[in-house]
Parts: sequence; C-alpha cells; structure tokens
Amino acid sequence: MTLVIGHKGAAGLAPENSLAAFRVAREVGADGVELDVRRLADGVLAVHHDPTLDDGRRLLDLAIDELPDGIATLPPVLDACGGLALVNVEIKNWPLDIDFDESLGIVDTVVEALAARPAAERERYVVSCFHLPTVDRVRELAPDLVTAWLVGVVGPDDGAQVIAEAVDHGHRALHPHHALVTPGLVERAHDEELAVNAWTCNEPDRIRWLAAEAGVDGIVTDMPDLALAALGRGGMPP
Repeated sequence: MTLVIGHKGAAGLAPENSLAAFRVAREVGADGVELDVRRLADGVLAVHHDPTLDDGRRLLDLAIDELPDGIATLPPVLDACGGLALVNVEIKNWPLDIDFDESLGIVDTVVEALAARPAAERERYVVSCFHLPTVDRVRELAPDLVTAWLVGVVGPDDGAQVIAEAVDHGHRALHPHHALVTPGLVERAHDEELAVNAWTCNEPDRIRWLAAEAGVDGIVTDMPDLALAALGRGGMPP
C-alpha cells in the first residue's frame, strides 16, 4: 500500500507546520506526515519551513520565548503525531540558506531530540535533507534511524546515479519531486531496497498514477484527504 503523507502536517487544510495541521492530518486518516525543523538562537528546534518569519526576522536570531503564537517546537509536534505510521523530519540545512549550519550541529540536536522519544516511536521516524552531508551525519550518529535523501534532480538514467549514491551512503529512502518519478526509477530503487517517497503532489490523477503505475512507497501531499479519496481509501474519489 502506498502511504499518504501529509505535507507540513496538512498544509492545505490548516496552517502549515502548525499543531493543528498535524492533528488534522491524523484526523482525516493520513498514514504519516512530513515536517520541517530549523534551529533557534538557543538551540531549540522550531517546526518552520522558511529561515525567516513573515516580518523578516531570522529564526536563528530568536529564542523560544520570542516565537510568535502558532509556531511550534519539535517535541509538541511529535506528540501531536502520535499513532501515525511515519513521521518524516526534514532538516532544513542548505548552503544557500541564511541559517546554514556548516558545522552540522543541528543534526546532533535533531538526533538527541528523537533519541529522547520512546523506543517504539523512533521506529516510525524518517530523517531527510536535501544537503547530503547533513543526512550523512544523521546516519553516522544514529544508524538505527531511517534516513532519506531529498532530491530535485535525478538525471536522464531513471535515477541510477542518485540511487547508487544514496545506497553507497547507507540511506534507506529516496525522496524525489513527484515530477521526476518514473516506473524505472522506482524499480531501480526497489531493487536496491530503497524506498521512494514522492513530494509534493495534490493532483488526484497523478496521485493514482504514482501509486498504481509507478509504485511509489509514499506520496507527500498538502491534501491528505483528497489523496486518500483518490486512492479509494476514503470519501468520494475526485
């Protein structure tokens, strides 16, 4: 069965990355969720996509007590995700970001936060990043955690090169944009025991194709209710 994974909780149904978004994702029946983490000035992990707030302030310059209402930290978000089969923690750490952590210290903080959770919960976590050295560091510190490489380019060879690199680095999942997915890419990945979770698709026909024709393991979507209906798992198919 292809998992339906709510993007930023359920960004099409509630404010993205908010506690409400994660609760709604669970309520509509999503199998899992994806969330973004960035570091604050005091080392606390905020669940937020961008490095800045709407007013332009950098998260990296703020302490936890300076966060606006509506922006959660990681522990309460993980609490809100209780019962979900998969929780994908994406570490936002890219060299062009204004809060890029070249030391990769953010990884240590994320791993520590996940290690503090009950053992049964940790089996559900997937930690991902576009920056390969960042997700490599996760793998180094916590080889028991499932790690995934986020990619925006896979090349003309059905992803052979990125799949080989992901496997060589010991990762267990590849997360390509859904437009890059082909049946050949999924087949190659599965041959290497690599899961494929595609992001971010909100189109019912494409969701059905990704599941039935391409055979992806998971589909990240802003509208988990729509995706579930498209796959015949709830509501009226769109």
